[in-house]
Amino acid sequence: MRMKDKQKSIVKQEAWKQKYLILGGLLGTAIGIAAAYLLLQRTEEDNPPDMSLGEGVKIGVLVLGLLRSIASL
Repeated sequence: MRMKDKQKSIVKQEAWKQKYLILGGLLGTAIGIAAAYLLLQRTEEDNPPDMSLGEGVKIGVLVLGLLRSIASL
């Protein structure tokens, strides 16, 4: 294999990683915005969302469990 072919192969191997990182970042952003929108829709107009520390911890643990499940695929 020639040197140029090896370089092209390395570039192709790295390109898929960048695509997955960008796609994951965009998907995470979209899901985060949708979750915030739904939370705001659930609250009244003048009152901020009423979330306790325990609820925040529960949500964090659920998200970490989801990420672990995705990573094991």
